[in-house]
Amino acid sequence: MQIKKHIPNTITLLNLACGLLAVIAIFRDQEAEAFWFVCLGIFFDFWDGFFARKFNVYGELGLQLDSLADMVTCGVVPGLMIFKLIENIQTKYELSPYFLTEETWYMLFVPYLGFIVTLASAYRLAKFNIDTRQTDSFIGLPTPANALLIMSLPMIRFSYEEEWLGMLIKNPFFLLIMAILSAYLLNAEIPLFSLKIKEFTWAKYKMQILFLIGSLFSFSLLGFVAIPLIIISYVLVSVISNKMMAKA
Repeated sequence: MQIKKHIPNTITLLNLACGLLAVIAIFRDQEAEAFWFVCLGIFFDFWDGFFARKFNVYGELGLQLDSLADMVTCGVVPGLMIFKLIENIQTKYELSPYFLTEETWYMLFVPYLGFIVTLASAYRLAKFNIDTRQTDSFIGLPTPANALLIMSLPMIRFSYEEEWLGMLIKNPFFLLIMAILSAYLLNAEIPLFSLKIKEFTWAKYKMQILFLIGSLFSFSLLGFVAIPLIIISYVLVSVISNKMMAKA
């Protein structure tokens, strides 16, 4: 029983470790490795709560530790990714050298605006811990979903040959818009269904299971470009489902 008690928190710490490895990967310009470390961290984040409930060791320590781990893996890492992507664009002149002229000196500060994602994630996680409305569902985009959205951007750039898509993701203004949009979605008053399946029962988690199957199918068909589409679908399906339930 003593060993079981520590399993959920150990899994949460593995999530945190993945976040730290992702930070190192970003500083080394290894965006693909950072993406997969975040994915692995989210995988651990999915299972720590499951085992906590299974072993009946769910407590305040685990809740706080989970938020701290998510803050790194799903808060610091995506903010750092936006920062690094914009900084690399300016450093390597991938768009135009005018960014570093005297007339556009302010562009030197633009990469730091990527940390809007990190600040919004911290606020969202703190609010989640005290919001009694979010026990079985979410209000605002969960930080793991938002992290996947941001981390998928360099993967899309690397995986597709379409010039317009690559140029779009290399545009610092597009990246800045993505940072602002994700910060809004994280804290928007939009009810979203939870993707965490607490019990493997079809009747109770039919929507979650179908959505996960559809997401896997979309990813196998479209690759990394499916990730933003899945996140958008997640929000739309939640909004439509809530309206249907309100009318029922």
